[in-house]
This record gives sequence, structure tokens and C-alpha cells, in this order.
Amino acid sequence: MNKSMVTLTSNLTQEQRKQLCGLLGNVELTLLYKASVHGYNASAFHQRCDRQGPTLLVAYNSSGYIFGGYTSVDYTQSGRQITDEEAFLFSVEGEIPVCIKVNSGQYARLDDAGAPNFGQQLYFCYSNQPVVYHQGQNAYGVYKVRVNPFNFNPATLYGNDTQLNECEVYKVEQKKDPQISAKMKPWRNVQWTAKQRDELMKMIRNYKPMMTSVSRVRILMIGPVGAGKSSFFNSINSVFMGRMTSKAMSGSAGTSLTTQFRTYPVKDGREGKPLPFVLCDTMGLEEQSGAGLDIDDISSILQGHVPDRYKFNPMSPFQPDEQKACRPASLQEKIHCVVYVIDATKISLMSDQLEEKLAAIRKKVNSLGIPQMVLMTKVDEACPDVMEDLQNIYITSYIKTKVQEVSSRLGVPVSCVLPVKNYSQELELELNCDVLLLTAIQQMLNFADDYLDDIGPI
Repeated sequence: MNKSMVTLTSNLTQEQRKQLCGLLGNVELTLLYKASVHGYNASAFHQRCDRQGPTLLVAYNSSGYIFGGYTSVDYTQSGRQITDEEAFLFSVEGEIPVCIKVNSGQYARLDDAGAPNFGQQLYFCYSNQPVVYHQGQNAYGVYKVRVNPFNFNPATLYGNDTQLNECEVYKVEQKKDPQISAKMKPWRNVQWTAKQRDELMKMIRNYKPMMTSVSRVRILMIGPVGAGKSSFFNSINSVFMGRMTSKAMSGSAGTSLTTQFRTYPVKDGREGKPLPFVLCDTMGLEEQSGAGLDIDDISSILQGHVPDRYKFNPMSPFQPDEQKACRPASLQEKIHCVVYVIDATKISLMSDQLEEKLAAIRKKVNSLGIPQMVLMTKVDEACPDVMEDLQNIYITSYIKTKVQEVSSRLGVPVSCVLPVKNYSQELELELNCDVLLLTAIQQMLNFADDYLDDIGPI
């Protein structure tokens, strides 16, 4: 029988497929290659998988491990080293798969005529045999794991059992949400008009905190490295300046670009007066202890003890000098609303360590009675329907699912989760983006008023 005519049946269960799709976003998996049908040789793999776009390789061994790797770059047998920032290895275990970034995207794989490989360290169907071969571990950086991030060994992906029972490769395609084409009713109502943008800007300009002792409310941004805290400030500043600005350092480095506590007032235009809020930017949270923002530092920030431009030291929390420590901070100096900034593309990959850190922070914020909300960033990267048209954000069921997921993981109500798109590559302002950003600020000011109203006159 012609192998190309054989109907291929996936070995993945429905639950396993759902878990893997959770790593990749709103995608569809189409089985291209099955080693038990097409053979374990490299030529059969390339015949079925070359020039197919993003692919997911799933291997199964005799010990019951299900593991593999994802690449967003075509196989073409070019003989070149491939840079792929989205490439990762995975192992399906428990409710959340273990996921390992491949070499931070550099030298993610060698695109030759041989066996599929990741980081030129882990080879599948090695030497045209049903085996996986691992020749080193220095190419891997842990992205989401439940093991020690400094001593992670890729062999744990497959329990040191190198014998494969099966190897499958799936084409990964972004899935269109049927609710978009059906023009379903939005699950949140937004007026995408210039009038709405102008009204939001007017409301923010005219806002006055409920207590006269507070001239500007202070909003603290907390989130993992690269989630978009600094980018959010730059985006809000851009909206009110009427042009793109880049006052706060932002980027996608593996460690936090923000190393100081910064308080960013926003001016109403170049010659305008400061607006009635200050965005406070912090060092990014990191998974491991002794890295990123310390929870004790957050406690000091919330209570108004940390000065602007204080440089964080992850190994030593902030210590106020004795004179200031004796004097309680004024209400003006304290934080009036806390905003967690979470990357929509990373919600399913959030590690246990990071979740525990966020839970500890929430507990501290709750004890001080400070309102909390979530900004879910990079929604366009998470969902192709939103990338195509930002007005789809409250129509697509995928973004609604992500809002519910982040609500559940962070323990905040769904109504307190706002998806936004920060400005990143754009050269000009865009109406839909402005409306989402300004709506988020409006909600933050409402929450700050709730806090001020609750504590009453002082």
C-alpha cells in the first residue's frame, strides 16, 4: 500500500492534545508524519515535514513518556543554524507540561538533511533508528519547569529511556475563531470610536482623587520579566503626548531591564500639566529565589517607604533609614492600586514558583486593603484574530478563555482582568489600541478611589 495514502491516527489523547495546544495558543494540530507508518529514517521525515511551517514533534518511549519539541521555522534542509525564539522542548506530565526554552532562541536547531534536532543536543530518530540521542545539556535554558532551574537535565524529559515506540510530527496552524466570522455579540461592550477615546482622555484629565490630601494616585505595576510593565507606561505616555515615546526602558531581555524603582508621572501633552496619577514601575519578578524583585521590597513600596530611583538588590531587601522608619509614610506616598501585568502568551506556561510568588504578593496586598487588577498584555501575539483586528478582542472565545485562566491562577475576579495591547513596533498611534489603554487607566483610577473611600478621612 502507498504510505502516502494511509490514514494517520494520532497517539495523543484528547487531554494531551489540549495540554499541548495550551503551550502554543489558539492552534490546530494536523498529523504530517508518523514514524511507525513512514519509517524512522530522516529522508521520510523531510519528505513529509519540509516546508510545512511551524511544527510540533511528539515522541513516545517504552517507559510511557510523551515528550518532544516545537519549532516555528520551516524545515528546508538549508544546512544553516536556525534562530527561533519560539522553539522549546516539552514533556507531558500532570496538569501542566514541563517546557524548556531552547538556547534562548539562538542555534535552536541545525536545519540539515539529518534527524530532527533541538539545540544540536537532542536528536530524534537518531541514525535512522527508533531512538532519541542526547549529547549535552548546555544549550537549554529552563522556561517553565517544576525542577531546579540550574540543574535541569533534558534526560528527565524521557526518564533516561532512549528507545522510542513512536514519533509523530504535527503541522501547527493558527485557528480562526468561528465566533468572529459569525459576528457574535461581544462578551464585553466597547465603543471603538474617536469620541470614546476623547471622552476617556477628558475623564482622566479631570479626575480628582477622593481625598484632598492625595493630589495624584499611585499605581504599582508588578509582573514577570518581559510582561510589558514599562511598555504600558510608554504606551500611556504616547497616547497623551500624541506621538510615540520611549521614556521607560522596555524590551524582551531574559532578565529585568528595570533595575530601579521608578515613579513615572504622565504629562498631558508636551507643555501640559501632570495628569492625576503616577505609574510606579518595578523590577520584574523571576521564578528562582534571590533573583528579580523581592517580596519584602514590594511590602516597602506598598507602604510608601521606597524613594524614586532606588536601585533594587535581589540579595538584600530595601532598608529604610531609622529616621524615616519612625515616621509613617503619608497617604500621598503610599500605593493606591496594584496592577499585575501578565503576558497572554505565557499564561499556560506560568511556573509553580512564579505562581507562589504572586500568591504571596497578593496576600500582602490584601492585608493592606489595596485594590488589585490584572493587565493581560500581548493579546495580538496570543490570538491571530486579534492581530488581524483589535476590535475582535471581546468577540473571540480564545481571549475570553485566557482572561478566565489568568483570573483563576491569580485569584482575581474576571471583571478585574483587562486585556490590552501595548505599543511596541508601531510608529503611529492607533484608535483601537488607545481605547483599550485608556479604559485600563480609567479602571485603575476607579479602583484607587475605592481604596481612598474605604480608608476614609485621615
